[in-house]
Amino acid sequence: MLFNTPVFFWFFAGFFILYNFVFTEHRRQLWLLLIASLVFYGSWNYAFIPLIVFSALSDYVIAGFIEQAKDNQTRRKQLVTLSVVINLSVLGIFKYSNFVLQSAQDFLTVFGAEVSLPMLSIILPVGISFYTFQSMSYTIDVYRGHMQAHKGFTEFLAALSFFPQLVAGPILRAQHILPQFDRMPVPTMDNVRGGLLLVMVGLLKKTMADMMAGPAAAAFDTDASISQLDAWIGALAFTAQIYGDFSGYTDIAIGIALLMGFHIPPNFNLPYFSTSPVDFWRRWHISLSSWLRDYLYISVGGNRNGNRTRNVFITMLLGGLWHGAAWTFVIWGAWHGFIISVTHYLTNSALGQRVNHNLLAVRLAKIAFTFYLIVIGWVFFRATSLADAMDMLHQMHIPSGADTSAGAMVVLLLVSMGLIAMHLIDWLRLRFGQAACKNDLILWPVLVIGFVLFFLAGDPGHDFIYFQF
Repeated sequence: MLFNTPVFFWFFAGFFILYNFVFTEHRRQLWLLLIASLVFYGSWNYAFIPLIVFSALSDYVIAGFIEQAKDNQTRRKQLVTLSVVINLSVLGIFKYSNFVLQSAQDFLTVFGAEVSLPMLSIILPVGISFYTFQSMSYTIDVYRGHMQAHKGFTEFLAALSFFPQLVAGPILRAQHILPQFDRMPVPTMDNVRGGLLLVMVGLLKKTMADMMAGPAAAAFDTDASISQLDAWIGALAFTAQIYGDFSGYTDIAIGIALLMGFHIPPNFNLPYFSTSPVDFWRRWHISLSSWLRDYLYISVGGNRNGNRTRNVFITMLLGGLWHGAAWTFVIWGAWHGFIISVTHYLTNSALGQRVNHNLLAVRLAKIAFTFYLIVIGWVFFRATSLADAMDMLHQMHIPSGADTSAGAMVVLLLVSMGLIAMHLIDWLRLRFGQAACKNDLILWPVLVIGFVLFFLAGDPGHDFIYFQF
């Protein structure tokens, strides 16, 4: 059940009426939301509903035992370790088992051992990477003393399976979302206005992202040699596509939650205007980058003991692997680990200390170079193999002699305009969104125009890219 389809519109319309006008008592709203979330999740594959219930139940019970053992640190450590093992085992079995088997088979082949390891016929449960991290962070927070174990499994399961963000995030912290489920907020007209604006913006960005899919596929999914210009068009098209697609999903998710009165933190903040790779990860997929920082980077040592570079690489390698079971994602994570580490080194160097970073020319140069580094990373993310990624990078930087496709300059202009338009829409919403929501003469015409544009130009039913993770 995709956000950008009529089926979901009718689903949410029915839910919204029941939630606000029929089941108005606290417990009834909670159960309605829980059932709606499980129906929403089951619309992909109902067989995986027990899996998310198991994840919730195991961490809920373990967190309770952790709190009971507050005077026994050894016991607490054993329990939180058990939670981590259970969650990572579930994730590993469904997401990485065939990747490990295939990698082992390829490794043995290098040494002349022709083996054929059996691959598992496993369907990847949609959203498993998101709700697994979300559930696991709850027990870690209880272990660290950042929150008390929650009393009420229904609220915990409803929060974990909350359908607006269940499939592709943002990754919510229990400290933030559980108190909202305890009180079941009542949506206000301000919530409705803000929520509709976010949904409209998200649908427009998703529409533009789908338009970028064609130029990206033309460059990445061909075996033929392409020109340098066509290679850059493909790389830039995917750079635009993944931003519009993922940030668009997030806007819709946050907007839908707001229509119910729930507040979800923002997940993007104009990431392609970052001045460094470090700044990029403060603006891109904020819920994941903060999760990796708080639960992985700090756990392996953080900035302590002079091992920051090692710890950055560990964090980004595992962050890359989190995105998918393929070596292209591992290299993508390694690339970001490398450019983040170089950024730290240059920032602390004598040259970095002498540069006036407030100068407009310096700032623009940093934005342009950071954007270039991010585009290089997206090549690994999009390519189907390391060989294809390296070939794409070669064609981007060394002319191949292949003929440029007809209309390439027009496509480049359209891709560039789409990328700029996505960020312009975001900037306008961030800068003027609150004021617009307070002025009905501005808000409602904008909403009407935006939704009409979506229905006219959009092609409902396209999957969101991050559903595969």
